[in-house]
Amino acid sequence: MNPTALLLAAFILSIAGLFAFIWSLRKGLFDADVSGARTIFHKGEIGQPEEPSAGDAQRQALSLAAADHLAENHGQQTSAIEMAAREQADRSSSLPAFLLIVCAVVWLVVASFAGLISSLKLHWPEFLGDVSWLSFGRLRTIHLNGVAYGWAPMGLLGLTIWMLPRLLQTPLLGGRLVMVGGLVWNAALVAGMGALAIGLNAGLEWLEIPWQIGVLFAFGGMMIGMPLALMLSQRKVKHLYVSVWYIGAALFWFPILYLVAKVPGVHFGVEQATMNWWFGHNVLGLFYTPMSIAAIYYFLPKVIGRPVRSYNLSLLGFWTLAFFYGQVGAHHLIGGPIPEWLITLSIVQSMMMVIPVLAFSANQHLTLKGHFSALRHSPVLRFIVFGAMMYTVASLQGSAEALRSLNSITHFTHFTVAHAHLGMYGFVTMVIFGGVYFALPRILNTAWPRPALISWHFWLVVAGFAVYMITLSIGGVLQGLALLDPARGFMESVAVTMPWLQGRSIGGAMMTLGHLVFALHVLLMIVKSGAFALTESRSAPVRRIAELEV
Repeated sequence: MNPTALLLAAFILSIAGLFAFIWSLRKGLFDADVSGARTIFHKGEIGQPEEPSAGDAQRQALSLAAADHLAENHGQQTSAIEMAAREQADRSSSLPAFLLIVCAVVWLVVASFAGLISSLKLHWPEFLGDVSWLSFGRLRTIHLNGVAYGWAPMGLLGLTIWMLPRLLQTPLLGGRLVMVGGLVWNAALVAGMGALAIGLNAGLEWLEIPWQIGVLFAFGGMMIGMPLALMLSQRKVKHLYVSVWYIGAALFWFPILYLVAKVPGVHFGVEQATMNWWFGHNVLGLFYTPMSIAAIYYFLPKVIGRPVRSYNLSLLGFWTLAFFYGQVGAHHLIGGPIPEWLITLSIVQSMMMVIPVLAFSANQHLTLKGHFSALRHSPVLRFIVFGAMMYTVASLQGSAEALRSLNSITHFTHFTVAHAHLGMYGFVTMVIFGGVYFALPRILNTAWPRPALISWHFWLVVAGFAVYMITLSIGGVLQGLALLDPARGFMESVAVTMPWLQGRSIGGAMMTLGHLVFALHVLLMIVKSGAFALTESRSAPVRRIAELEV
C-alpha cells in the first residue's frame, strides 16, 4: 500500500471517529447537569468532603469550603444501609489492595536507592565501581524496571482494586485471583531483577527482562484485571463512571502491549526498534496514564465533595486519548533508518494529543474552581492536583519534543530523562501517593499515626523533584547544543553536564529521603492497625448490614 495513502487514511479515520463521538454527545461539553458525574456519590454526599488523611480541623475547613454544594442534595440524606454497604465493599477489597500497595512501597524503596546510586555514578564513576552488579549499566536498568514494573503498576493496581467496589457499588469478586496475580507478578519481577543483576538483558529499553520471565507480567496482569470483568454483571450502578472506562481500557491494553512486544523470534532490526518505542510510549500512555487519570477523576471530586464539572469533557478526553496515542512512540526514532511516513504519523499523533490533555486540564480546573483553598487543608488533594498539573506539563512538553526542530536539540540528551521523570514521577507517582493517603486509612480502618510526616513527605519530594527537573533540563539543553556544534569535541558535551548532574543527585537524594519518610509512615500505620487481624474485621460490616435490615 502507498505509505502516503496509509498515513492519510489513518489520520482521516481518527478525525472521523473523533467527530462522530463529539456529534453523538447530546449535551454541551461544559454542561454540568449530567447525572453520570454523580455516580460516585451516594444520596446526600454532595457537599460533604471525604478526606481520610486530614485532621478534625482540616475536615471542618473542607466542609465549610464545600458547603455551597449542599443544596444539590435536595434535602436527601445518606442512609445507614448505603454507608454500611460501602463499608462492606471497602472490606471486600482490603486484603488484595493492601497486598499490592505494600509491594509497591517495597519496590519504591528498592528503585529509589538504585536510581540514586546510578545518578551518583554519572559524576562519581569510581563509587562502588568494583562490584559488577552495581555497575551503572545494570543498576540503572534495575531502577527503571523497579519503577516501571514494581512501584507504578503495583501502586496503581492496588488503588484500582480498592476503587472498583466503590465505583460499581458491589463487593469485590475475584479477590483471590488478584492476590495470586500479584504474587505471580512480583515473583517475575524478583526473577527479572536477578537476571538483570547478573547481566542477562534483552537489550531493549523498558523490555530488558528476558521474555521467559517477563511474559508472567502479562498473565499476572490478566488475573489482577479479572475482577472488573466479573463485577460488571453484578454492579448496582446503572451508569459506568468515567474512571471505570479508563481502568477497563488500561487493564485490557497492558497484556496485549506486553505480549506483542515480547513475543520471541518476530521483531528484528529496524522493525524491532520501532516496536520497542511503540511499546515504551504506549505502556505509559495506555496503561499508567489512564489508570492515573481514573484515580484523579475519583479522588478529586470525593475530597472536595463536588462532582466533575463537565462529565462530557471527561469522556472526550478518554476517547481522544484512545484515538491519538497509539502511534506517538516513533518520534523517539527521528533521524533513524525508518520510513519517513511513520515519523510524520507519529509527529501528527503527538500534536493531536493536545486535545485530550486540554480536555482533562480544563475539566480539572473547572471542577476545582472556587475550591483552591482546599489545597491548604487536604494532603490528598495536594498530591493529586500536583500530579494533574504535571500531566498537563509533561504531555504538552512531549508534543513539543516531537517536533523535528526541538527534537534535534533534546534527542540523546539528559533532557529526555528529565521529561520521562516529569511524566512517571511528577504525574503518575504523585497521583499514587495521593491515592494511598486516601485509601490506606479505609483499608486498615486506622488513621495515619503521624500526619506531620505527610507534609514532610510532600515538600521533600516536590523540592527534590524541582531541583531534579531544573538541573537535568538545563544540562540536557546545553549537552544538545554542544553535540550540534561541529567545532566542539564530544568530551566537551560530556563535561558541560557535570555540575547539572551533581544537581540531579541532590534532587534525587531529597526525593529518596521523602520516599523513606513515606515508607516509614506506612510501616507505622500497619503496626498501629494490627493488619494481621484484618480477617477478623471483614465479617463485621456484614453483621451490621443484617442488623440494619432487620
